Amino acid sequence: MPAADNPCFNSGRWAKPATSDSRTTSVGSAAINRFLRPVCYQELPQAMLPASIKDGNPLGIRRLIGGQDQR
Repeated sequence: MPAADNPCFNSGRWAKPATSDSRTTSVGSAAINRFLRPVCYQELPQAMLPASIKDGNPLGIRRLIGGQDQR
């Protein structure tokens, strides 16, 4: 089975998008945008935050905070 590609179209007589919604696609890697949702961690205690966004950056992930590159 081939991997998802950007963008994927249904085959047929004419190349047609895989959805009637012109803002998104139903197939391919861009389809994930249809299912994403914003998550807010405002005022959540540090102990409950995922390690990737804790203040101390325990995983050493490269982040941009307040316009400053931090690691």
